[in-house]
Amino acid sequence: MKLVIAEKPSVGREIAKILGADTVRSGYLEGNGYLVTWAFGHLVQLSGPEQYGFKTWSKENLPILPESFSLSVKQVKSKSGYSNDEGAEKQIKLIGQLLDRVERIVVATDAGREGELIFRFIYEYLGCRKPFMRLWISSLTEKAIREGFNELKPGKDFDPLYH
Repeated sequence: MKLVIAEKPSVGREIAKILGADTVRSGYLEGNGYLVTWAFGHLVQLSGPEQYGFKTWSKENLPILPESFSLSVKQVKSKSGYSNDEGAEKQIKLIGQLLDRVERIVVATDAGREGELIFRFIYEYLGCRKPFMRLWISSLTEKAIREGFNELKPGKDFDPLYH
């Protein structure tokens, strides 16, 4: 079984249609040996200032340079402060469950630095160590998707883009 992680639901649905993953589940599609899911953009982000011992971001505290940066589920601001975005929390939990079910991962986030970062933050946050392949396409035509899946590249080839 292979897991395909797209950047957004619309892209995930297009890819799933071409792959034959046509069984609709909550937060993903399944079929023909594939599970296809998605992020909603940035599900995971760098942690806020509280993680580093600061009450808020302020000019006086900058730059904040911890020994290492930590990741958190996407945060939303309310009158009482920041809290995890419930939709992001639900989807990141689902992606973790799907990762546990598969042998192979295909990264199908947008081709570029931001798409790479979106996937890598999810991957790191969930502590995944499984190898992954990268789908690198700039069009969602059937031809482009099929060609892209025939030319998947090792994820490590995109380490410089992530860094």
